[in-house]
Amino acid sequence: MKMKTVLVWAAMVAALITPAIAGDVQVIANPGVGVADLTADDLKEIFLGGKTSVGGAAVEPVFEQTGAAHEEFLKTYLGKSDAALRNHFKTLVFTGKGAQPKAFASDAEVLKYVASTKGAIGYVSAAADTAGVKKLQIK
Repeated sequence: MKMKTVLVWAAMVAALITPAIAGDVQVIANPGVGVADLTADDLKEIFLGGKTSVGGAAVEPVFEQTGAAHEEFLKTYLGKSDAALRNHFKTLVFTGKGAQPKAFASDAEVLKYVASTKGAIGYVSAAADTAGVKKLQIK
């Protein structure tokens, strides 16, 4: 009986924590991207190379190279580790089905690229100033 209680409490805590984790990352887009929100599935497909357009316009995923925002984005939205993501893109490149996406070292670099590149979609930490880009809501 005690074990069931512990498991129920653990499940409840996990359910409460998960939305907070997603709040640690902001998904951003170039202001010209013609949508204000994306489904989590669409976001995953864009960042894994399976979807190259949204609303009839081309999009380009932009990653951070490392850091807390990168790890949270991978865990929350892609369900992959950094190593698994790297292997995924190596396979796409090797088979000719995709290219290595752009990746930058900091929030500031991602923000600068997304703001100036038509169709760019990226992510930054929740604390980053997103002036000049569009924040996307993920459903």
